[in-house]
Amino acid sequence: MDEFAHLNPPAALPEILKRTEALAFPMPSEPRTGATLRVLAASKPGGRLLELGTGTGLSTAWLLDGMDRDARLTSVDVDPGPQAVARELLGGDARLEIITMDAAVFLRQQTRETFDLIFADAMPGKYECLDDALALLRPGGLYVIDDMLPQTNWPENHATKVPRLIADLAGRAAFRIVSLAWSSGLVLVARLH
Repeated sequence: MDEFAHLNPPAALPEILKRTEALAFPMPSEPRTGATLRVLAASKPGGRLLELGTGTGLSTAWLLDGMDRDARLTSVDVDPGPQAVARELLGGDARLEIITMDAAVFLRQQTRETFDLIFADAMPGKYECLDDALALLRPGGLYVIDDMLPQTNWPENHATKVPRLIADLAGRAAFRIVSLAWSSGLVLVARLH
């Protein structure tokens, strides 16, 4: 089986990749992660989706490509520089709201159980403020994280955080978890009804 055979990237992806490389953005999402996000977004018709860590919009493009016309995506990032790429290339999509804000602050301001899918690709919502992020999931909602396999761009001492995070998620009675050695290492978590 060829993992890359049927990815069919979103139309905006080549230009986003070009600009991501020009910025030397150090943490781009991997295409197989994007393809997974697109499928998960397609499973949430009319859903509310949240992306923590817009970056340049690579994952944003994949999420939008899977969403139906009634779904809405909120993408949050603290850094307006890379986020400007997403604003320019994807900001015309009425289903997308791009917010420049510290994700930890954003998470604490939200109403519980308001999102059907959360992709946490930033420290807040993943390694920080995890309880706040998970509280935003509706029953049946999905929480997705990537970069769980060793990465060359991990900061020093980061490797010890990964198994602790996965064990924390696996130990929560209100959730079910699956770890996938796919792409950069994905963990999918579903909130029980």
